[in-house]
Amino acid sequence: MPKRIGFDNEKYLKEQTKAILDRVGQFDSKLYLEFGGKIIFDYHASRVLPGFDPNVKMRLLQQLKSKADIILCIYSGDIERRKVRADFGITYDADALKLIDDLKEWGIDVTAVVITRFNDQPAANIFKNKLERRNVKVYTHKHIKGYPTDTDLIVSDGGYGANDYIETKHPLVVITGPGPGSGKLATCLTMLYHDYKKGLKSGYAKFETFPIWNIPLKHSVNVAYEAATADLRDFNLVDPFHLQAYKEKAINYNRDVDAFPVLKKIIEKITGAESFYKSPTDMGVNRAGFGIVDDKAVQEAAKQEIIRRYFRYRCEYAIGFADKGTIDRIEAIMKEVNLLPEDRKVVMPARDAAKEAEAKNKGNEGIFCGAAIELRDGSIVIGKNSPLMHATTSLILNAIKKLADMPDKIHLLSPNIIESIGTLKKDISGVKTISLDLDEALIALSISAATNPSAQLAMDKLKELQGCEVHTTHIPTPGDEAGLRKLGVNLTSDPNFSSHSLFIS
Repeated sequence: MPKRIGFDNEKYLKEQTKAILDRVGQFDSKLYLEFGGKIIFDYHASRVLPGFDPNVKMRLLQQLKSKADIILCIYSGDIERRKVRADFGITYDADALKLIDDLKEWGIDVTAVVITRFNDQPAANIFKNKLERRNVKVYTHKHIKGYPTDTDLIVSDGGYGANDYIETKHPLVVITGPGPGSGKLATCLTMLYHDYKKGLKSGYAKFETFPIWNIPLKHSVNVAYEAATADLRDFNLVDPFHLQAYKEKAINYNRDVDAFPVLKKIIEKITGAESFYKSPTDMGVNRAGFGIVDDKAVQEAAKQEIIRRYFRYRCEYAIGFADKGTIDRIEAIMKEVNLLPEDRKVVMPARDAAKEAEAKNKGNEGIFCGAAIELRDGSIVIGKNSPLMHATTSLILNAIKKLADMPDKIHLLSPNIIESIGTLKKDISGVKTISLDLDEALIALSISAATNPSAQLAMDKLKELQGCEVHTTHIPTPGDEAGLRKLGVNLTSDPNFSSHSLFIS
């Protein structure tokens, strides 16, 4: 059965465009719009809101591009420590470069890049040079001592005033970044400060998809946001300022609520007048809640995302990326919504496949891995590791054979090709095992397809795996992870290692 659609992109686009343009119209000069979340390839949103186009925000910007400038912020510390965007496996500075290219492909130019909290870090300087030598305007904003509490210093020529002003042409200035903590808010307020010094009455607003303010606090979609930010310890709450001002409930999250009194004070100090807003919810222009057309579908999808986050954090803990507090937080969320890891449909088939492999190879040394995929029709396919291939390799080959309606006995990979790759790995690269990982197998499949019609037919089915659910009993090796990422599947893994070795190339 195909997944139920729970979100209407066209309805959302219409609502969202109007909300932003209405907010622009409230200010005499410019609106600085802090654009949170992923501007493109927002896979979290597409997973919890089935039907949500992961690039719908890009379509939104296309509709607004004649009225908007785009400024991209990146925190210098993220460049220095090479912070990685998990869904692409690339660093934030590389993601910033990719975002500039992606925007250009959609016909949208980036006005400037701002490196925030800049302190002459070597990696940040290299990043700056790289952009400037490709004719991209780059500005640097220093860290403001006492930020965000020392409002007298912040709102002064030694605070926001010391940061570069960025010239823009349009009434809407979208300020975005590759991830949280990129300095978007400080950049918005810097621009606001400079404008008011010039006598221009500009405004500020915030666009962020989650949490969704007009659905219940404990709605699965909002809880999934808490799961996605368990490492930050974010939690949702009823906006107390909104409740007091308007006597109505609206959902926000702790950091926005905690920061609001200081932010309100900063805005009032910049403008010399009462704040534009009475609550952090007032600042937002998010209309995602109005795009939900099937609440049951999005509730179920969001619960599955919570389980995915549970597995992700447990794997990150195993490899040292996450701390115990993150695990405690995600486990508490799982209990709160009465979910078990096994409520993910592909978990038990993958574990059973690993047990089958172990039983079949009883007495042999080694680690036995299993993998399972749920195809779009709801059927489950499994894979097991062997001396010739990894479990994920076996899984994907089995899946595309099923989609192509081929019997198991047909070989998609030529034995000669497998042997040649094995020779290359063992005799030339010095790799201890010749077992094919998924990335290698996909290359081998494309070579086999040139002379094997069955391989070509099966390879054509690879695109049908996009968005399918996959679980493996062990943390994927780099080659398996790269292959699965290319296929666009939703992957989870048990926090086990596929080798006794500490180093896996």
